Amino acid sequence: MRKIILGATTLLLLASCNGQKAKIDPFKSLTNLVDSANEATDSIESDSVQEVPKPIKADETFDDFIFSFASDIKLQQKRIHFPLTFINGKSVSKIEQEFWKKDNLFTKQSFYTMIFDKESDMDLMTTTHLKSAKFEWFYMTTNKIKAYNFKRENNGAWMLSSISISSINSNQNENFLEFFHKFASDSIFQRSRIHEPLTFVTTDPDDDFSILETTMEINQWFAFSPDLPTVRLSNINYGQSNSDESNTKIVAMKGLGNGFSNTLYFKRQKNQWEFYKFEDLSN
Repeated sequence: MRKIILGATTLLLLASCNGQKAKIDPFKSLTNLVDSANEATDSIESDSVQEVPKPIKADETFDDFIFSFASDIKLQQKRIHFPLTFINGKSVSKIEQEFWKKDNLFTKQSFYTMIFDKESDMDLMTTTHLKSAKFEWFYMTTNKIKAYNFKRENNGAWMLSSISISSINSNQNENFLEFFHKFASDSIFQRSRIHEPLTFVTTDPDDDFSILETTMEINQWFAFSPDLPTVRLSNINYGQSNSDESNTKIVAMKGLGNGFSNTLYFKRQKNQWEFYKFEDLSN
């Protein structure tokens, strides 16, 4: 993963006629949790030592849980309803505990992504009243979704209740996953789908607690653009919609322990997706 770091000189050149607003990073708590999880030793992989079960906090958030679940095999075994229901289209089967292997979800990657239909959906990340949530993989080449479906028990514990694989229904409009796959892997196509000038939001070099909003030309985007995922997108679903009918999409990319933070904003114009806003809050 290539980290995007803009020098102060470049920022000042781009920042003419800019506005300022408070710096907001809705992914800060998630990243801190991943950093802590990645510092754990390999001893958690051993099944030879029996540990006292960890106490379950009634106010445990889904963010706290999902990273512990992905990094701790012993906790993972305790937080799955076995036999686990596995749904693949119309086929339903059961996975017995003895056949379950540790699933790291996205914690072994250098970054993760989150997908939203609109900016207001990002507020769901901070809610403390969730009863259900999902970790999802969106497969761009096959238009499939693999969802890990979690439910919160009466005692406050999050439990994996099922895993499901389903297809994304396409309509007459351009499918976003198909578009993003081509956008990420074909630079000529990408150039044709960028609004110019591209709105650009980045950290103020003179004030770490505020950001600048300006514009950049297409060639500047290609000079500073991150490496985009081309196979699958991860997502933590707190209840936000992810509809193919939506005419706006947000793809947030957050590094794991490397300070990388980029967000790409898209809108559908005349049945075609267009990239219109780029946010780089890397540090």
